Amino acid sequence: MQFRLLGPLEVESSGGPPGSLVDLGGHRQRAVLAYLLLQANQVVSTSQLLSALWADDGAPMTARKILQNAVWKLRGVLSRPPRAEHGPELLTRAPGYLLRVPPLHVDLLDYEQRVVTGRAALAAGEVEPARRSLGEALALWRGPVLSDLVEEGICWPELTALQNRRLDVMEDHFEAALACGRHQLVLPDLESLVAAEPLRERASGQLMVALYRCGRQAEALAVFGRVRTALVEGLGLEPGRELHRLQQAILTQDPTLEVPRAVGGRGAANLAPVLRPAESPPAPAAPAAAPAPATPTAPAEPAAATEPTGRTEPADRAEPTAPAKPAVPAAEVSSPAGTSPVPPAWSCSASGSARNWARCRPRTGTGCSTR
Repeated sequence: MQFRLLGPLEVESSGGPPGSLVDLGGHRQRAVLAYLLLQANQVVSTSQLLSALWADDGAPMTARKILQNAVWKLRGVLSRPPRAEHGPELLTRAPGYLLRVPPLHVDLLDYEQRVVTGRAALAAGEVEPARRSLGEALALWRGPVLSDLVEEGICWPELTALQNRRLDVMEDHFEAALACGRHQLVLPDLESLVAAEPLRERASGQLMVALYRCGRQAEALAVFGRVRTALVEGLGLEPGRELHRLQQAILTQDPTLEVPRAVGGRGAANLAPVLRPAESPPAPAAPAAAPAPATPTAPAEPAAATEPTGRTEPADRAEPTAPAKPAVPAAEVSSPAGTSPVPPAWSCSASGSARNWARCRPRTGTGCSTR
């Protein structure tokens, strides 16, 4: 037998024609079976079953007898031929009952196993297997869980929890699909989910990304405006930081929002200039007010090695801050004897900075032209 809870309660016989459903009896029997299936392969106490069947302490004096009759009739339904080797069994186990059924025969258990597999793949970065597994899990849903019993007045906390967990699984599926570049495929489902659940920020952010990738930037920003209005007016809260950062990324057209395959197919773009150890720019015509930082090495030794007059005074004897007053041009500053950074028998084509000494050339006379 195949048991389906993700939608109206259905039990399909394994020996009959495809699609043939088993008659489960009245409302009470179907409710008992549904609650035992929600706790499949676990012992459910009698008190739990009584609370599920009669809420708000409205159980009659014969409630236990009614429950026992429902269990007895269900055993007759589950034992109908043909009997499979590992068919379902409804057993009495203190302090209540146990419905033993293979996990693959219950759509809820199959769904939960696929979700575990998909989330493990998503956490490992295997987005395509995660998308497939999570999509297969969601495909098992045929509507709201146990929708027929809900219409008859059943209201169990387990059903609400299942519905909320389904929304989380849908968001995981959307995340995997967006990581695979399938934004157009999930866009209709994202729009439907956000319209039904306007306070779910994660889904709203995923919709903003999908719309942006489809070239609908204005609509993506409008989604942020709607979710912000819903949060502020409904709860007095601002959207979280992630949603605010996503809004700014859309406004600035951040490349990280592009389709992952397109980004991965080209080299990473440098959004900020890279500082490289290149040469310093040429000195300005007028010296700056602040003294220039000293260079690590003074390139004056080559000039001393080729000096025709035989003078070998090293250049590192120069004072680190030669111009005493930066506002005065270098040509008008007189250097004490023996401390001039440039030998008097040489001519310079630029100011006396260490970087331009290599352009000095020998000339006759004792002066040094600084222009």
